[in-house]
Amino acid sequence: MVTLTSSTAAQRPDFAAIANWIKPNSKILDLGCGDGALLKYLQQKHRIFGFGVEIDDANVLGCLRNGINVIQSDLESGLSGFADNSFDYVILSQTLQAMKHTERIIREMLRVGREGIVSFPNFGHWKNRLQVIQGHMPVSDALPYHWYDTPNIHLCTLGDFENLCKQCDAKILERRVMKQDRPIRFLPNLRGKLAFYRFERQNKSPKSTQD
Repeated sequence: MVTLTSSTAAQRPDFAAIANWIKPNSKILDLGCGDGALLKYLQQKHRIFGFGVEIDDANVLGCLRNGINVIQSDLESGLSGFADNSFDYVILSQTLQAMKHTERIIREMLRVGREGIVSFPNFGHWKNRLQVIQGHMPVSDALPYHWYDTPNIHLCTLGDFENLCKQCDAKILERRVMKQDRPIRFLPNLRGKLAFYRFERQNKSPKSTQD
């Protein structure tokens, strides 16, 4: 079993940013959870009760080695196996840009969880804009893939995601924008590399997306 230490926060500042929004003893669903490292970190920091959803065989095995409860499933099929308000938080960490059905997964997060937390690489960062102006798809530490091998199909800026939240009747509670481990407050859509949002339903009665 992998034991995570305090150095994990330094190595993965996105973990620490998400953890700052989590209350102790919360029930959490992590979508596209990989090998369960984030849930393991939250368990050790906040004693949360976590479930992961992951499709990749190797990552599912990694979750089991980390002692993480995991369900092997394709997120594109929705979250019909989970009842309304089953979790305190539903997390989608750096997976949004790889989803085909982006709006549906946000609505499902709002249905299944009391709050949603999403992180994604900000396509509006100035270096990305410069590469596009120069006639190339951006490649960076936040977007490390080339156009021909990237799993990312729905890249977005901060403004794009906030418009999606309005469309999904999601109320944004907090936003954090970072460059490496530093918060970016001035011109975040231009200078920030990684964005984090915490949100909830505008209407507290969840709506099913499975109809």
